[in-house]
Amino acid sequence: MFPRYRLVGYAGLTGSRSLGRLGIGELSTRMEELEERAKPYAVQREVLPVMEMITTIVQSQPGSDGMYRTRATDATIRRYLTKARVHRALLLLNIQPGRADFLEEVRTYDRWLAEPDVGLALDPEWAMGPGQVPGGAFGQTSGTELDSVARHVAGIVARYDLPEKVIVYHQLTPGIVRSEGKLRDRKGVVLVKSIDGIGNRAQKTSTYVRVNKATPDFVHLGFKIFYEEDRRSGRLMTPGQVLKLTPRPDYVMYE
Repeated sequence: MFPRYRLVGYAGLTGSRSLGRLGIGELSTRMEELEERAKPYAVQREVLPVMEMITTIVQSQPGSDGMYRTRATDATIRRYLTKARVHRALLLLNIQPGRADFLEEVRTYDRWLAEPDVGLALDPEWAMGPGQVPGGAFGQTSGTELDSVARHVAGIVARYDLPEKVIVYHQLTPGIVRSEGKLRDRKGVVLVKSIDGIGNRAQKTSTYVRVNKATPDFVHLGFKIFYEEDRRSGRLMTPGQVLKLTPRPDYVMYE
């Protein structure tokens, strides 16, 4: 995957504008837009488009099992994967687990992870502890929990002789992922830490530097741009400004 490619993606779910750019209008239109937006990032790399589909979706209500999450249907995932292949894109299944465990959620998508062009994006901001309700507090995870997912996915890669799988984990503040040193470099799995700072260029750059301090050497870096939230503080960062970050991100995601 790296250093051949730079990943550039959109996140969201069709019909849900609040969940990200993929939720606005027709999926084909968004993918054509993404392809144009990604072109400036082809600096010393090939660009690989990414569809980061919100697949396990956090909810404000507990649901029948008390887990504060719901799941996209297989039919919806199939539609996204079909569209990803039309655009030669990578599909990442984004997991907002609520009170469920990350590994428990990931296992429900094993049939899709057996496909060569499907990976994961884990969103620990929405990983709630006992007694926590989504929206009332930031969630947390640990390097140990993230590594359990990486180990599981590495097993799928080995079992089906698949290409490397990308696993992204999103992080807004240092405390959202504890003990990152427990992560291990797993054969067949490429880990990417997307640093999701909000604000103007100076604020986002500061967050990028601060949250990166605990990143293990083998973990690649990502950078998120928020269409709505970042604009409240000024203009969106340009691709040229993003590529001036140190270290230069391997994944740039627009939400």
